[in-house]
Amino acid sequence: MYIRFVNYLDKINQYRKSKISNRNFLVILAVIVGILAGLAAAALKSLTHHIEEFLQSDWHWKYKYYLYFIFPMIGILLTVLYIKYFIRKTKFETGLTPLLYAISKKSSKVEAHNIYSQIITAAVTVGFGGSTGLEAPIVTSGSAIGSNLGRVLGLSYREITMLVACGAAAGIAGAFNSPVAGIVFAIEILLPEFTIPAFIPLLLSAATAAVVARLFYTQQLFFLVTEGWKVNALFYYVILACFIGLFSIYFTKANYAVKGLFYKIKHPYTKVIVGGLMLGALVFLFPTLYGEGYITIKGLLKGDYHTVINNSIFADYNTIPAIVVLFTLVTIFMKSIATLVTLGAGGNGGTFAPSLIMGGLIGFIFAYVVNLSGIAQLNVSNFIVAGMAAALGSIMHAPLTGIFLIAEITGGYILMVPLMITTAISYAINRSSQKHSIYTKALADKGELLSHEDKDTTVLNQMKLKYLIEKSYPKLQMNDLISVKMNEILQSHKNICAVTDELGDFKGIIYIEELFNEMINHPDKGNLMASHLVQSAPNTITENDELKMVLEKMEQDNVWILPVLTEQNHYLGFVSKAAIFNKYRALLMRQNDYMG
Repeated sequence: MYIRFVNYLDKINQYRKSKISNRNFLVILAVIVGILAGLAAAALKSLTHHIEEFLQSDWHWKYKYYLYFIFPMIGILLTVLYIKYFIRKTKFETGLTPLLYAISKKSSKVEAHNIYSQIITAAVTVGFGGSTGLEAPIVTSGSAIGSNLGRVLGLSYREITMLVACGAAAGIAGAFNSPVAGIVFAIEILLPEFTIPAFIPLLLSAATAAVVARLFYTQQLFFLVTEGWKVNALFYYVILACFIGLFSIYFTKANYAVKGLFYKIKHPYTKVIVGGLMLGALVFLFPTLYGEGYITIKGLLKGDYHTVINNSIFADYNTIPAIVVLFTLVTIFMKSIATLVTLGAGGNGGTFAPSLIMGGLIGFIFAYVVNLSGIAQLNVSNFIVAGMAAALGSIMHAPLTGIFLIAEITGGYILMVPLMITTAISYAINRSSQKHSIYTKALADKGELLSHEDKDTTVLNQMKLKYLIEKSYPKLQMNDLISVKMNEILQSHKNICAVTDELGDFKGIIYIEELFNEMINHPDKGNLMASHLVQSAPNTITENDELKMVLEKMEQDNVWILPVLTEQNHYLGFVSKAAIFNKYRALLMRQNDYMG
């Protein structure tokens, strides 16, 4: 049945290639991806908000509010249970790092279960109060749609990568009703190279998703009413950018610290209990931390400056400005902890929405304090919006995404100059301290990140050493007689052979030229054994080594071939520069055929 299906698809592809060019076919697929990703975005937002509304409905039960302390733990537990019992054959990962890894090292293969599992787990996590965002899950879901559609249709790596980017752009467009931001996000974060022809599929995919999601989910995220910005406020935007830049560095370092803390906890249910209790306590003290937190920003943009503290146990002090300032300031830092705890404990979500919330609160508190001091009178809404863009751009290392996303979802295009200034400065401050974003650092440390600047490394990262090992080289054991093995050596037409012991452990190499010289100069040595001629290899490599490291070893020792061993020192074969370069050229040709 499977073989028949594959043959049927192959016939369809052959017919399609004869009738439709790759470029036009990708345009059609981009629209399909946009439709499906738009539906996924609408489903995720609707499911999440239905869960939130159900849990926060007006039940007539006097013990209802005690449940809010344990709701986040329940959400994380349900997520962990779903992953354990419904996703068994593959690994379930959250955030954008696995997606970047898939593009870099897995030929853009995103497991099919991500199409629905990201939606289910994110909705449960956030709906029950997990302090994360829905954007990373919907990006992964959209990318999985593009990846699997491309793989089913037998497309090339570059074409599948383009559909992955289309899915990501469509996910952002559908989640925020912001097609331009979706396109910019895909280009800035996912695509290793951007070409003008690639813009068309991204444009169509994002626009289609925005329309489809709008049909099924019409709730506007933010409304912004502004009279524009004033030139004399630019100095304060610069100061705000500096604060957010420094905060983004703190958040990046806190991310690694909290991850390290939960990494030490081996049992998944222990993580759920520890993280759930911590998160429940934080949500109880700081209600703004519940779920995405956009409702708080909506209130602030409407001019309700007490919205952060109003629903908390400290609501009675909302008339004291100093308490409001202090409470909001603490909430900002607690939001960062709550987000990282949610993810560390096993919940699903991303740091996209939390970045917006933290940036918006910093912008609010900055303008609010300046206004209270009487130094100047700033437009608080403008600074909230600028703070959101700056935080997103600096934490994610995606300044253009931050600018265009905020301009679209708030209708604040009139604030483009302040958005550009705050985002650029905060991003520069973060980049001066953190070369890589929270999504890319782990991959960069392992040499698994696609590089815009180093295209050689980008191509080498797509190649796997295990497929380049040549096993046709002769292999001798230490006690083998050369005279007995001579025919095998001659028939191999190789200039080197490996020597092992009886258990297969690698002992060294023999150069065929030296072997012939020895046989010619000493023809009477009929009992010459491999152990008499073996010598240490100039270097060895293991089957898990990166090809960039392999080439560096070859350059260092001035050789064109090296033996490949297992981690247990068992001989596997040889790898040569010629094989690496041939594969390298093939990959370059495959990339040049893209969009042909």
